[in-house]
Amino acid sequence: QVQLVESGGGLVQAGGSLRLSCGASGSIFSINDMGWYRQAPGKQRELVAVITSGGSTNYTDSVKGRFTISRDNTKNTVYLLMNSLKPEDTAVYYCNVKARSWGLQQERSYWGQGTQVTVSS
Repeated sequence: QVQLVESGGGLVQAGGSLRLSCGASGSIFSINDMGWYRQAPGKQRELVAVITSGGSTNYTDSVKGRFTISRDNTKNTVYLLMNSLKPEDTAVYYCNVKARSWGLQQERSYWGQGTQVTVSS
């Protein structure tokens, strides 16, 4: 019973910036990891960044130094600030949240609807 809504995607020129947001709602008991994945046409979905409930972060090598993941636990929201964007960053970006809802003991993985990020040269 957890729903994720993403926003912030769009078209930007190389070197520009975008900030993605993903808010979780529903019957939430707790949220553990929150992260962002992306999938380009013809390629596998890859993990871009993840942030734990304690604030520890990890990034894929291709975005280190350019992207910053953060979260606001009071709003059940995760953000991805993308700076110095490159054409190879073009993809559909998906929010992912590992959470427990009221009445369930097992942690489950939830996905947002995806938001398109297009970087032009």
